[in-house]
Amino acid sequence: MFGFRSTPSPSYGADAVVTGAGSGIGRAFAIELSRRGGRVVCADISLERAEETVRLLAGAGYAVQCDVADRSQVEDLALFAELEFGGAPTLVINDAGVGIGGQPVGNVGLENWNWALSINLWGVIHGCETFVPQLRAAGRGGVINVASAAGFAAAPTMGPYNVGKAGVMSLSETLAAELSGTGVRVSVLCPTFVKTNVAVDGRITEQSSQLAQKLMRWTGFSPDRVAVGTLDAFDKGRLYVVPQLDAKAIWLAKRLAPALYARGAGLLNRLMPNEPASPTILQTASTTGK
Repeated sequence: MFGFRSTPSPSYGADAVVTGAGSGIGRAFAIELSRRGGRVVCADISLERAEETVRLLAGAGYAVQCDVADRSQVEDLALFAELEFGGAPTLVINDAGVGIGGQPVGNVGLENWNWALSINLWGVIHGCETFVPQLRAAGRGGVINVASAAGFAAAPTMGPYNVGKAGVMSLSETLAAELSGTGVRVSVLCPTFVKTNVAVDGRITEQSSQLAQKLMRWTGFSPDRVAVGTLDAFDKGRLYVVPQLDAKAIWLAKRLAPALYARGAGLLNRLMPNEPASPTILQTASTTGK
């Protein structure tokens, strides 16, 4: 009643592009953005999954098949979004990713490294290289990159996943500095366990997949809860979004006592049952929304 105007919340009424929108956190982002009055381009390597997400939206949505590991497909996605929106998007969420784990460095195999990093790291790089110039030129909107607590937890037998997510964190920090003062904001999401299909749709040894699925059931947040919290944090201008207490505890421990943390992680690794070494990790699937 005093005539004050609230700060605009960029997640409301957004023209958004979401990769990995066919399931998991990506689908939850798309649905929540639609609830907030936005138009959403739902991109996924599976057009069928993307179309399923569009049918769940409250407002306008568009399904696009896109393999984020292929830069030309990401460029086509940007062109499609610009044509549908009549201009650049105001929010880009780089969510598409895959799970990989269960083998120590040296047993992973270079093909598996290349596969994981082409999606989990290069997919985000492609998204940022393609969309950030549009956002910078418009002087508004922002980017949300989906990383993981794995990016700083560095758990054993998760080398390719850890490296990819650490790269996404570093990329996001770099972008935040470069875009400071431009009107374009950046957030990076770093959750632990979220109830998605990432532990099933990936290249994960059977034993590790079973353990991850149990932990997701017991401790995981729902994708909806993560999406809502992340968009709210983005609206408040937060760079790091660390939604769970266990992730916050790991973050703190790693910074206060890094050597002790590394010894503890090594001890935990030695106590875990060993899996047979294999250059080819067992389960294989396509890019999904985590």
